[in-house]
Amino acid sequence: MIITLIISVLIVSAIGAALAFVLVLSEKKFNDYGQCKININEEKELIVTGGKNLLSALGEEKIFIPSACGGRGTCGLCKLKVLEGGGSVLPTEEPFLDKAEIASNMRLSCQVKVRNDLKIFIPPELFAIREYNCKCVEITDLTYDIKQFRFELVDPSNINFIPGQFMQFLTPVYDTNTEETYRAYSISSDPADKNHIELIIRLVPNGICTTYCFKYLKIGDPVRLNGPYGLFRLTDTDAPIVFIAGGSGMAPIKCMLHHMKNTNNKRKATYYFGANKLKDLCCVDLMHQFEKELANFRFVPSVAATEPGETWAGVKGLVTNAINDDLQDASNSEAYLCGSPGMIDAVIKLLRQKGIDEKNIFYDKFE
Repeated sequence: MIITLIISVLIVSAIGAALAFVLVLSEKKFNDYGQCKININEEKELIVTGGKNLLSALGEEKIFIPSACGGRGTCGLCKLKVLEGGGSVLPTEEPFLDKAEIASNMRLSCQVKVRNDLKIFIPPELFAIREYNCKCVEITDLTYDIKQFRFELVDPSNINFIPGQFMQFLTPVYDTNTEETYRAYSISSDPADKNHIELIIRLVPNGICTTYCFKYLKIGDPVRLNGPYGLFRLTDTDAPIVFIAGGSGMAPIKCMLHHMKNTNNKRKATYYFGANKLKDLCCVDLMHQFEKELANFRFVPSVAATEPGETWAGVKGLVTNAINDDLQDASNSEAYLCGSPGMIDAVIKLLRQKGIDEKNIFYDKFE
């Protein structure tokens, strides 16, 4: 009886092992798509190894498509037109594509597999995106979980960008990261400094890129960035400005304020900064310096709650409470928001109640 049972177990194990072996061979066979051609804008043709997603295949050829989530299919930024060979739109793409985009063959490049020849269209402005070899020259603690990283541009040594844009940071392979990964971060530096880029990064528990930046990245280390990307920017009007951000959402607002100082911009501007705790406040001294240097700028930080023994003489409560109490008629204003989708959605609702037309509300959502 026992011998029969042992034999049965061995037979089942052998069958399982054989099936696993067949599956591995099948996967190698059917996922071996060979060399595929990618025709770009009827002007350029690439020969790539099939099997990768389109975003990665283009990135390896130094054609960079914006992707704030690093190709995980959660940001919806990596859109381009796949005119032939892309197959059907996947369920993972549908939340990010409206009917008109689907009808015009728009796809998320991170979700399109290169299994055969493709014909695609990339907006010409994306060909101006460049890769920058840099050196980390400064790391500054802004709070207990937010750092500002300053990178010197080595090759090429200069960059032009519009305040509000972002860069993609290439995270290299390290202990718990087995492949290179891109993450997007807004530029926080003074745009007048063409030789450096600064990024404000908040630590995300177990985050691939933030773990690398906080635990492994050291002054003097090489870094690769590409960009700049994004349409978040100040308009060329005289409308009063309402800035709203907290935490690392400070980055593009800080960059815009540098630009306003450089250009002697006299637009009325109020920056509502929301912090959960006192320890979450950052760049307060710099903001007060901007209040002195800019003709009509005001900084309004708010703290949701204080710890026992802490004193805070400023605005208390959520940033939405601060806006509601302080901002009166805003019908002629423009608003610039940076933060999580939940925060931005709540603030947009409030700003509309305050009279701001939704077409004058500009934002940069991050995951």
